[in-house]
Amino acid sequence: MQPVDYTTLVAACGALRSHWVPARVEQIIQRDRFTLAMALRTLDQRGWLTICWHPQAARLALGAPPPRRTDTFTLSEQLRHQLNGLALVALQPLAPWERVIDLQFAPRPQAAAQWHLYVEIMGKYSNVVLTNAHNLIVTTAHQVSDKQSRVRSIQTGQIYDPPPPLTDPVPSLAESQAHWQQRVTLIPGPLKQNLLQTYRGLSSALVLSMVETAGLDPHLSTENLSESQWQQLFQRWQQWLSALQQEQFTPGWCAQGYTVLGWGLAQPSQDIHQLLDCYYSEQIERQDFQQLKHQLQQKLKGGLTKLRTKAQVFATQLAQSETAAEFRQQADLLMAHLQLWQPGMQQISLPDFNTGEIQTIPLNPEKNLVQNAQALYKRHQKLKRSRAHLEPLLAEVQQDIQYLEQVDAAVQQLETYQGSNDLITLQQIREELIQQQYLSAPAYIRPKTTNPDFLRYQTPSGWAVLIGRNNQQNDRLTFRVANAYDLWFHTQEIPGSHLLLRLEPGVVATSVDLQFAADLAAYYSRARHSYQVPVVYTKPKHVYKPKGAKPGMVIYKQEQILWGQPQTAKIDAPPTHTLAQ
Repeated sequence: MQPVDYTTLVAACGALRSHWVPARVEQIIQRDRFTLAMALRTLDQRGWLTICWHPQAARLALGAPPPRRTDTFTLSEQLRHQLNGLALVALQPLAPWERVIDLQFAPRPQAAAQWHLYVEIMGKYSNVVLTNAHNLIVTTAHQVSDKQSRVRSIQTGQIYDPPPPLTDPVPSLAESQAHWQQRVTLIPGPLKQNLLQTYRGLSSALVLSMVETAGLDPHLSTENLSESQWQQLFQRWQQWLSALQQEQFTPGWCAQGYTVLGWGLAQPSQDIHQLLDCYYSEQIERQDFQQLKHQLQQKLKGGLTKLRTKAQVFATQLAQSETAAEFRQQADLLMAHLQLWQPGMQQISLPDFNTGEIQTIPLNPEKNLVQNAQALYKRHQKLKRSRAHLEPLLAEVQQDIQYLEQVDAAVQQLETYQGSNDLITLQQIREELIQQQYLSAPAYIRPKTTNPDFLRYQTPSGWAVLIGRNNQQNDRLTFRVANAYDLWFHTQEIPGSHLLLRLEPGVVATSVDLQFAADLAAYYSRARHSYQVPVVYTKPKHVYKPKGAKPGMVIYKQEQILWGQPQTAKIDAPPTHTLAQ
């Protein structure tokens, strides 16, 4: 993830100063544990300022409105108490070439600042600190004690201490090429590394774009550059400093992410704030997607392992209960041949009542033959009783296994992050597992902002195919969206998505459309990598949910079978997401 560097911060702050200072603070909401949203209103517009101290995505930019939900964070409550109704009168760096922005608040635009909100954009050390006019810390996103940092502590009640000043040389437009080149080549090394280590205010992404747009290799040693190459690089260096001095930037998308200098642009952007909000929102969602998917996969794997072990134990005990009749038969043999017992016998061989074959029965030498027979009768009764208890227990465990395999298949289908809907689909799966008590509810769950719907494809004849992405969507698709003319598809005895082929009254689906739907049903199942998969289809009215069944679990009748081929499913074009119906 590309961090916000000094250049990007200057560009974002310049755009904020020109359009949003002064502005009145109307509302402050904390989106999550790393992000604040501050509603600002000027004479002609209203917007939400995003203040984020995420370790990888710290930024200060205008963003989308926060979702409507209860805000229980202490930081936002304190900020609302102190800043609501005040005016944002200034927004400026705390010191030259520092990534600390001082947001100043006063009762009115011309008045002296009464509050300072220091936003420190410094990677994993990012923070937000509110102080009064005397720089006394009132609240902070992260408190840092003396034990945590010997360099700088940040705690409420103490005077705000700025970050330690940088010691690297300051870039300057007045510096000559000869002096600049001498500094960069003082210790020979890779060009990119030397630039980063020599001057302050540079980032890896900035240096990389600077070097590459000058037509140079960033790993080239400073000893091997020709004079013309140094001149090309110095021109880029001067362009960068001029853009900073004049605050004239050209934001847009590039191959590595984004840029505000117009170098290597693949797609320009009119608004730097929209660019930053879009980039970091997507990157954080992608990160959340990967983390949540990994968490769900680990939980499901562990849960299935435990359930399968339990099922194996129950199956073994049931198999043992099938031998109950043998213990009764052995007891009957002992009672019929009491006269053959002698003290101290450890086993006895007797002919079977039916076949006449000799059976060897182990005995307890400390008991007589009647007592041994009684022990066998007790064992027979115990095994008979255990079977009546084990059969429902085994059936319940097998249902749990079937349900978790269905959930696991839904998680496996989300192979890579394609958009916000993928993350929300995983969040719905997590909420379902919490409701079913397979997961414990975490202290904080990032709220979903939209409700994604089914995947949509189109058959060769033009009929819509809807596919559920998790159990919640499967149930809605099957029991609320489906009508009497549709066809319902699902892989036979294999976990997978519910699929609906939507038809109009009087229309009979062609074999091509049926095969198309069967291929999709096979693809969106646990058998995605198989060559052929049995797929059943029937009318939605023949699909039922048993009483007390878990989400997504159904039974069906009057089905017909097709062989779906997941490898030939027409999924080249990305599916669209329909609106909720």
